[in-house]
Amino acid sequence: MTGGSREGSGPLTGAEWLWGDRRRAPRGPKPVLHLDRIVAEAIAIADEEGLAALSMQRIAARLGSGTMSLYRHVSTKDDLVSLMLDTAIGPPAKEPAEPGHWREAIELWARDTRDIFLRHPWALALVTTRRVMGPNETARLESAMAAMSGAGLSPRDVLNSVLLVNGYVRGAVQPSVDHQDSSFGHELIRRAQDLFPHLNAVLGHLAGEGKPAEGFEFGLQRVLDGIEAYLDRG
Repeated sequence: MTGGSREGSGPLTGAEWLWGDRRRAPRGPKPVLHLDRIVAEAIAIADEEGLAALSMQRIAARLGSGTMSLYRHVSTKDDLVSLMLDTAIGPPAKEPAEPGHWREAIELWARDTRDIFLRHPWALALVTTRRVMGPNETARLESAMAAMSGAGLSPRDVLNSVLLVNGYVRGAVQPSVDHQDSSFGHELIRRAQDLFPHLNAVLGHLAGEGKPAEGFEFGLQRVLDGIEAYLDRG
């Protein structure tokens, strides 16, 4: 990725930018900066401090460049964020979705999706907004659809199953992304043991375990159990 522009016009914008040929060099002298460097630096800032800390000025300062130099490669900050998201998501894993192995394939897809959000917490809020999906995100959706198609579902049920698994992953990873500190809330609940006996029993059992991945796997398996039971009914 080294820039994006049409012949004799300004940089590509919006969906055209995200899906266009970004290999074409920008106008003017050969640039010192390249789009992949800009995107990588922007992702690093967002990973370290969140999307709110991102600005074109901040990126330029970290790259030792002038702010206006960035605009030779990207038209707006929104376009840059779109490209950051699609870059952070990356291409789908290479595991093939073999017929009869749909569950294993969608498990790998779900775990890989969760890992993306853990590596790039800022991305979770973006994927729930109304926007144009980039080529990497679209390819990942295609890979999930291919996995579920191996289960012998109708096209509508393939889509609904993928949306179900995807919705579970997003909801399950949200507490980790938010870095929720629930210790104060747990203390208040423990003070009211008579009102919340079952909740206190669970909190007491889980105290000190600190294994969110086990909770994720439990929920994922129950979701897939439900899909499997639906298949068995047919």
